[in-house]
Amino acid sequence: MRANKKAWLLSLSAVALAGFMAGMVFTGGSNLSSKTQAQPAPTAAASKLLPDFASLAEQVMPAVLAVTTEEVVGGRNLRRAHPGMDPFEFFFGRPRPRQRAIGMGSAFFISPDGLALTNNHVVQGAEKIFAFTTEQTRYEAKVVGRDPATDLALIKVQGKGPFPFLTLGDSDALRVGEWVMAVGNPLGVGQTVTVGVVSGKGRSLNLSEETASFENFIQTDAAINRGNSGGPLVNIKGEVVGINTAMNMAAENMGFAVPVNTAKAILPQLKEKGRVSRGYLGVLISNVSQEAQDAFGLPSREGALVQEVTEGSPAEKAGLKHGDVIVAVNGKSVKNQRELIDTVASMAPGTKVQVEVIRDGKRKTFTATLAERPNEAWASEKEEAREGASQLGLEVNDITPALRRRFDIPPSVNGVLVLDVEQLSPADDAGISPGDVILELNGQEVISVEDFNKTLEKIRKGQAIRLYVWHKGSKRFVVLRKP
Repeated sequence: MRANKKAWLLSLSAVALAGFMAGMVFTGGSNLSSKTQAQPAPTAAASKLLPDFASLAEQVMPAVLAVTTEEVVGGRNLRRAHPGMDPFEFFFGRPRPRQRAIGMGSAFFISPDGLALTNNHVVQGAEKIFAFTTEQTRYEAKVVGRDPATDLALIKVQGKGPFPFLTLGDSDALRVGEWVMAVGNPLGVGQTVTVGVVSGKGRSLNLSEETASFENFIQTDAAINRGNSGGPLVNIKGEVVGINTAMNMAAENMGFAVPVNTAKAILPQLKEKGRVSRGYLGVLISNVSQEAQDAFGLPSREGALVQEVTEGSPAEKAGLKHGDVIVAVNGKSVKNQRELIDTVASMAPGTKVQVEVIRDGKRKTFTATLAERPNEAWASEKEEAREGASQLGLEVNDITPALRRRFDIPPSVNGVLVLDVEQLSPADDAGISPGDVILELNGQEVISVEDFNKTLEKIRKGQAIRLYVWHKGSKRFVVLRKP
């Protein structure tokens, strides 16, 4: 028995030893061991290849704002606020009352005093602008300046600072494939962070006639949705490299941002005068294609080919013609269409420039005095500027004997008569109605419409207005603000 038991133990030991040796051969040959399988080293190593997005988000988010706007629309503006409206109903249907349209977007602080950048299309036409911080603190904001050509706007948050703000980086230094983060308020759900890479640079989308000449978008696959407009696109240092502006709804994650260097170039003018003045040469240009190089016998494809010269423009007065290839301005070479537009636009109107061209194989130089670039958006706004009582949404008239009888106004009541009140106007919100008589404006007796308008002109925008009004036999104070 003992011999059998000893033989059995020896056999079991041999099997165990063989199994151990086989295991050593297998794991050694596969460069694996139970020890390495238990360690999370590969995951840790992989994480070192990625930026710390959580810390980046914590750094950036406090300076980003959710923006809501209110705009009273009617007539031709109603279509913009209600894009789903049937076009036949819009043009031929019954007149629609004015309506209040609510918009959403994003912005971000660029200085501790409350200045913030956003898109022009976020605040254009807005009568009221509200900005919300990450803590959901609501501030009223005012437009400081707008530039439809680059779709950028500068707003000022009306609150006590200092506010957290972001550093403006260098968008020219961006490389395709570089990590970026987009922050904003998509679809009004709340502050949201998305990450991706720079997918491309220098993109032109032809979003509108206003922006067509200045489109130079950064393309990114960091998700940008409705409401992200005006939010920052930042690099892994937390520096702003772009302003989120547009998306391609037919694609997967094709978002576009205005380069921050574009914003940096126009910020001084937006702060100082609320708009941007750009030099204007007056030529329709294109890049030089391979075919154009061959057809015009050009030494290279550098330069901008003049397709058309605008009548009466500085270019025409200087002697430029279609077929010229502009290769330099003030001695600085022009490589393509984009460089020529940026060079001329960066100069002030009235600046004299030396424009060097290739014409019929020879180099010629012309002197042009730049004009101011036409801006139809600002011109139309000036034409539509409202004055006097209409700013408050009022149509007023002096009290004639006929009107006194019609509205049953006692002889002792004198002032200006309200004939009509525009829907959703400041006067309508304050409860003024047709047939009311305005007796006083900020404590001053109102004698006539001319007197009323002159007094109103002296009141600053946003200042409170105190009206003393007669209404169907009783008198009361009505308080509103000048829009």
